Amino acid sequence: MIVTQSEAVIAFIRGCLMLQSADGELDYMSQGQGMQLQGDFSIAGLFPLHQNGLTDTLPALIPCNKGKTNKHGFHLMQAMRFAVEEINNHTGPQSLLPGVTLGYQMYDICSVPAGVLATLDLLVNQYQGAFKSGAEHNKTPDFENSKAAVAVIGPDSSSNTITPAALLGAYLIPQISYEASTEMLSNKFLYPSFFRTIPSDKNQVTAMIQLLIHFNWTWVALLGSDNDYGRQGMQSLSQLAPDYGICIAYQTVIPSLTANTIHKMRNIVDGILMAKVNVIVVFSSKTILSRFFPFVIERNVTKKVWIGTEDWSVATLVSGIPGINTIGTVIGVSLTGRDVQGFKEFEGKTFVASMQQNDTPNVSNGNRSQDVCLQSKDLYSLARNNFSLEEYDINSAFNVYKAVYAVAHALHQALGCDSVQCQKKRVYPWQLLAFLKQVDFSLGNTSVHFDRSGDPPTGYNIVTWIWRGRVWSLKVVGSFSPDPLTFTLNDEQIEWHDTGDSKPVPESICSSPCLKGQRKVLTGQHICCFDCLACPAATFLNKSEPTKCQSCPAEQWAPPSSDHCMNRTVLLLAWDAPLSIALLFFLAACLLMTLGSAIILLVNLNTPVAKSAGGRTCLLMLAALTGAAMSSLCYFGKPTPLTCILKYPLFIFCFTVCLACITVRALQVVCIFKFASKLPPAYDKWAKKRGPETAIFLVSIILLFISVVRVSISPPRPSKDLVFYDDSIVLECSNTLSPGAGLELAYVSLLSVLCFSFSYMGKDLPANYNEAKCVTFSLTVYMISWISFFTLYLISRSPFTMAANVFAVLFSVLAFLGGYFLPKIFIIVLRPQMNTTAHFQNCIQMYTMSKQ
Repeated sequence: MIVTQSEAVIAFIRGCLMLQSADGELDYMSQGQGMQLQGDFSIAGLFPLHQNGLTDTLPALIPCNKGKTNKHGFHLMQAMRFAVEEINNHTGPQSLLPGVTLGYQMYDICSVPAGVLATLDLLVNQYQGAFKSGAEHNKTPDFENSKAAVAVIGPDSSSNTITPAALLGAYLIPQISYEASTEMLSNKFLYPSFFRTIPSDKNQVTAMIQLLIHFNWTWVALLGSDNDYGRQGMQSLSQLAPDYGICIAYQTVIPSLTANTIHKMRNIVDGILMAKVNVIVVFSSKTILSRFFPFVIERNVTKKVWIGTEDWSVATLVSGIPGINTIGTVIGVSLTGRDVQGFKEFEGKTFVASMQQNDTPNVSNGNRSQDVCLQSKDLYSLARNNFSLEEYDINSAFNVYKAVYAVAHALHQALGCDSVQCQKKRVYPWQLLAFLKQVDFSLGNTSVHFDRSGDPPTGYNIVTWIWRGRVWSLKVVGSFSPDPLTFTLNDEQIEWHDTGDSKPVPESICSSPCLKGQRKVLTGQHICCFDCLACPAATFLNKSEPTKCQSCPAEQWAPPSSDHCMNRTVLLLAWDAPLSIALLFFLAACLLMTLGSAIILLVNLNTPVAKSAGGRTCLLMLAALTGAAMSSLCYFGKPTPLTCILKYPLFIFCFTVCLACITVRALQVVCIFKFASKLPPAYDKWAKKRGPETAIFLVSIILLFISVVRVSISPPRPSKDLVFYDDSIVLECSNTLSPGAGLELAYVSLLSVLCFSFSYMGKDLPANYNEAKCVTFSLTVYMISWISFFTLYLISRSPFTMAANVFAVLFSVLAFLGGYFLPKIFIIVLRPQMNTTAHFQNCIQMYTMSKQ
């Protein structure tokens, strides 16, 4: 016998449905379908009308009608009935299916096993009717006359949805959940036909992260319920938190309450207290959390901030726990929604109708179920409870309402409907799936469409609990939108618990933030626990690397404890600085004195005083002193290649010429009075062969040669000294203290010693020829000025030091001008009687007589 694929599917589902319930064996052929409505196209609804207290890990199946009535599930089921009635009666926002009616088949999903069983029953209806009408006649299965659903609305929770989504996805039957938010369901490879009207937990995690960032809560505990919803949400948040500098100090799973888990519940509370956190993020279903909070209250845990998910933050099942108002502040996310116009009146009519029924009414619009595993109590039995309609119920009901309308819009497209009529044709679930991916419509001001993952574009409200004594209420204090990412929060509307200090907003940090310019030194495995250490000078703290101080760029600096670098101060002797202007006046005075002395000597060149001073050699000396003074101009402003080359060589060469003239002149005088008579031939040759001029030339040219070689080998260039000061840049010339410069200094020093020696040898000569005192004075002032400058240069590179360099140059010039030339000028100008041949001869005669 040949077995077709459809027969194989039926056989598989028959085997799955042969489950052991609490009342015995269940036959798949039992036609108990719970609450139903006949229509041209049927939609299955999976709603938690009861709570049977089953844990998700147990395989046993208990009939749902033996559990506690779930008012929230009743409102969700009513929302689907209301949406179908609106569409069928054309009383909704628009006429979608003219000439076509929708039907429904309701299932009570009170546990995970019940959800699996309901899904298998849907697949039986899907393929049983198709097989009978088509396969027996060797043709394509016909779904038109079967009870097959074209789409499924529900289930509610992520745990109840995982297995149904996988089963329905295998047969491409569209499924739209109104409360299953786990991010895993967005995987289209595993769940190709799954959609939802509630945002994915990916968005919820982002909203919670934004809330933590807003209040700078970086040290938190993270709890998750022991189901797919809690574990997946907790995992997503713990993975994302480090990217925003948030540390999870304590993390664990809240188990379902049993006799064996009471001790673990208490250990979780102890773990929260030991972690010393003030903020606890709880990613849990309301059912499991409602059994955990009594242990928190028992342990007297107060003054904490609890961050809640959409499943429990607005649920009265949690807020109604006795003593829950003592745990602290509760802030959470909730679904955005709006009132469905006419829904409250619809439920009111149902309640009135239920009160008019007898004690055992028939099922509304259908037959009572004979299947104890799939049956629910009839509609009127539930409606008699007159359940209160809270905000949480309204928001979730709106999600059910949107799901039904999404199916209706997809059918509208599949049937080619216009405002008058729809085409009468079959629509298979896989065909509807393609149109469902393309729906895009609005309900009021709410846009309804699905992205590539089957998720809606909606965001969340941020809510907080308000207590007035023991009266609980919710307040919306902000909002979150995922695309584009927008987070708003009104802090002033949050009523914080008493924090015990002056700050109303509680802190939850491991270590206090470091001050400006302090880096973090981690003290444990968490980046939130650290000590603070100030960044040293010349470094700064980059906010992108809070544990490392970065060095400033070469031309910038930073004081200790800095978070940025500043440009260094440029040190130079600016032309317009007051000190520079004073030095320029000093230079001008020196040049005027030098020029005046030269003019006076030139006019009186043939007088005895001028001849005794050196005659024409005096003019060379004054010219050299002028050149030395002019070299000081190279010290002003920014260094240039030319000023660096001329600065020191020009001064040293000019000064060497001056020293050479004085040295040769002193030697010549000593020779005349002390050695000329003893070595007359040698002195005659010295005098006649222009010995003095040659000696001056040789002494000067040697120094010039040394300078030229030094500059050629290692030419001075403008440079920036970045080492001497941390916060300043010294603009100067390079190679200032090179070996060549040292050789020049040694040469000038030797010449100075010879000058002093020859002058000192003539200390007993006639007064008109005795230069010992004058030369000694000039050399002493010269030495003191340069020693003072070099001492200052070793400890400072400030503009004042640069000015001291200029001052040393000018003072050296002034020393020789005043020490050597000023006495001569004084005699020429003010004592002309001493500037005669007779006076000089008289002095010589007196010197000769004193030696006899």
